[in-house]
Amino acid sequence: MSEENLSFEELLNNSFEKAKKLEKQTIGTVIEINDEGEIFVDLNYKADGIIPKGEYSYDENCDPKKELKIGDKIEVEILKMNDGQGNVLLSSKKIKQKNIRETFEEKIKNNEIFEEKVSEINDKGVIVNFNGIRIFIPNSLSCGQKDKVRFKIIEYNPKDHKVIGSCKIILDEEKKKAEDDFWKNAKVGNEYEGIVSSISSYGAFIDINGAQGLLHVSEISWDRNAKVQDILKQGQIIKVKIKELDTANKRMKLSFDGKGEDPWNKLNIKVGDILRVKIKKLMPFGAFAEIEKGIDGLIHISQISEQKITKPEDKLQIGEEVNAKVIDADLENKKIELSIKELEGTSSEYSNLQN
Repeated sequence: MSEENLSFEELLNNSFEKAKKLEKQTIGTVIEINDEGEIFVDLNYKADGIIPKGEYSYDENCDPKKELKIGDKIEVEILKMNDGQGNVLLSSKKIKQKNIRETFEEKIKNNEIFEEKVSEINDKGVIVNFNGIRIFIPNSLSCGQKDKVRFKIIEYNPKDHKVIGSCKIILDEEKKKAEDDFWKNAKVGNEYEGIVSSISSYGAFIDINGAQGLLHVSEISWDRNAKVQDILKQGQIIKVKIKELDTANKRMKLSFDGKGEDPWNKLNIKVGDILRVKIKKLMPFGAFAEIEKGIDGLIHISQISEQKITKPEDKLQIGEEVNAKVIDADLENKKIELSIKELEGTSSEYSNLQN
């Protein structure tokens, strides 16, 4: 109802109402927002209130036209009863900041994840802004993002205006959850894609969702003399299968699809066959010679030469190719014994192969 239609008594009551003393903090209604960002507020008082843009928010980039509309209720603090132009000078930024801080502290209490744009980058880290609250994320706790970052608050001291965030803590928590889920569901025979995390002389450790498994060198290649670093590279993604599992101690041994088929399954040799072999390893008791890739045979020291020798090096060297005769073939147990001695001298078999 317009004031023209009000009775004298109602008009009088309204004037008394508007003459009441305003509280230091009160709630008004937004009636106008001009192009300078000034907000005019109906306080149900004889004069309207005005919030200069600088008193709306501590965040300089905050645009009241995007956050408020005509008719919205707004909580304000009275700075002056008269700004010199007949308006009540108001501020909302302290109250707004109080509400923001309460929301911020509640999120910290609940261990929530924040996601904000980077507002500043320096040599020590990055700074992000949560509704006017500056948060520093040092390089040691950052994950390298330069645009928008996900983080948690790990240190909060409002008195000293010290707020420290960490992106790394989220990655650590997510990694731990993935690892816990892995051990909970892991079974022998399960297949996974893993990342080669480290390489040693005896094998490689494979990272599967944060869990580490051992891929022994014997599971990488059938070649006993193979070097792990010649087959796998750190950071490489490979397919593996759980071979052995100890969930209580969080240990597992893996097998590798890339090892291929067992070459012994296709081997077709018998006692008496004469082969061209390559010396791969010398030991005090004899030499190991490669028959095919992944298959070695033993030449005992007594089978190296008709001459008496004290060590294999007296007649052989690593990498040398020689002819040898199969004198024992236990394919089921993957054992082959060879002899060079039986081909020495006037043996036609030896001579023909040498030629």
